Amino acid sequence: MSTEERNVNEPMEETLSELRQIRRSKLKELQDAGQDPFQITKYNVTHRSADIKAGFEALEGKTVSVAGRIMSKRGMGKAVFCDLQDVKGRIQLYVRIDELGEEAFAKFKKTDIGDIVGVEGEVFQTKRGEISVKARRVTLLSKSLLPLPEKFHGLTDKETRYRQRYVDLIMNEDVRRAFQIRTAFIKHVRAYLDARSYLEVETPVLNTISGGATARPFITHHNTLDIDMYMRIATELHLKRLVVGGFERVYEIGRIFRNEGMDPKHNPEFTTIELYEAYADFHDMMDIAEGVLSTAAKDILGGYNVRWLGEEIDLTPGWKRLTMIDAVRDYVGVDFDAVSDDEQACKAVEAAGVDLEGCERTWGTALYEAFDQRVEEKLIQPTFITMYPVEVSPLTKRSPKDPRLTERFELFINHCEFANAFSELNDPIDQRGRFEHEIALRDAGNDEAGMMDEDFITALEYGLPPTGGMGIGIDRCVMMLTNSDSIRDVILFPTMKPLG
Repeated sequence: MSTEERNVNEPMEETLSELRQIRRSKLKELQDAGQDPFQITKYNVTHRSADIKAGFEALEGKTVSVAGRIMSKRGMGKAVFCDLQDVKGRIQLYVRIDELGEEAFAKFKKTDIGDIVGVEGEVFQTKRGEISVKARRVTLLSKSLLPLPEKFHGLTDKETRYRQRYVDLIMNEDVRRAFQIRTAFIKHVRAYLDARSYLEVETPVLNTISGGATARPFITHHNTLDIDMYMRIATELHLKRLVVGGFERVYEIGRIFRNEGMDPKHNPEFTTIELYEAYADFHDMMDIAEGVLSTAAKDILGGYNVRWLGEEIDLTPGWKRLTMIDAVRDYVGVDFDAVSDDEQACKAVEAAGVDLEGCERTWGTALYEAFDQRVEEKLIQPTFITMYPVEVSPLTKRSPKDPRLTERFELFINHCEFANAFSELNDPIDQRGRFEHEIALRDAGNDEAGMMDEDFITALEYGLPPTGGMGIGIDRCVMMLTNSDSIRDVILFPTMKPLG
């Protein structure tokens, strides 16, 4: 047994460079003998670990071919036990000298933790009841030149885990499970909408105008056209153009880019789904949001109750729906139905402890800031907050009952926004006025405010039917379904500051 194998379960005495040199020497020895593992291009795998365990009765005594990474080696002398890890889990290997032959067994004993091997052998059960593969032939498929993290503690430093996700996935089963859930959730969303006759489409990532949301964009340069372009901050405006064109139900799952701060809930690039349905309104979007998330929990996790950020969340259908005015009345104690004057509304919320410094002093801004600063943090169970003020909803249809408000909702779970939806504004004259208001804000120094999109106005002038639209943050949904406390835990390669 090599020095490295002897110390797998003990503190390493050699430095990383020494261990790397040991492994490089083993590789050179193989290459000099004409057995370079990196020249192998294919290996026939007949079964995965979990399939063998699940189908043991039918497979016992049968020959299978498995492949994966060696995660542990135990034993000395003429027999070695190994744990082989593949995409579906782990299975034990039993490697004996009398099965492989002396030369092959000696070669196998020189393999290291982390090496990738292919194994052909017989399925059996040990005296202790563990389903295993008795190896008859072992093929080294790839040589690991760096040692894996120490087995008992694994890869625990979060910074390193995010930077070296490949090692994180090797060492941490719960991490692999989280990203399997992410894939399952995206598949579920697609199936849910496809079953309702939605059409999945793709829209540009690069745009000459930053629009569709209130956010600071990334700016890049197109050399051939010699123009600056913006990486999209939303897919909204192009998707609504498609509804104008006659696609009555469309959606896109795609990457969004916002040049803003980073925290446990925000990454500069993230994934959303936006969907638009002609002849629908924001009430229909609420039904879809509730339906997608509740059925995802039921189908993927097996029930409606999930634990997230220390709270028990109940996703059973029938979620609370509350207007913003009612929410502020209930949680802040200011009744905006009884206040109509701008300055009176501002003074009322300031008296309740709301900070309006740097904000427009309007009734709608006061209402939104009171909610944002004092209510959102109190919303634990799924809650739809509806009827947002016009000032913070530049693409939303006004309420026929109160033109100061819009037919918009946001979904909050555990004081975190999950979805944003509108009865879409389809009046091109009103839309132009909203864009002009955004331009005034931008001229006043707000670099997150929107820009004028003349082509979108032209599209609306051809006629956009009454339309319901919604955006859902995929990453936050996965955070909840996997009980993750940071968005970096559910993005395979989160944005990181370069070392050094």
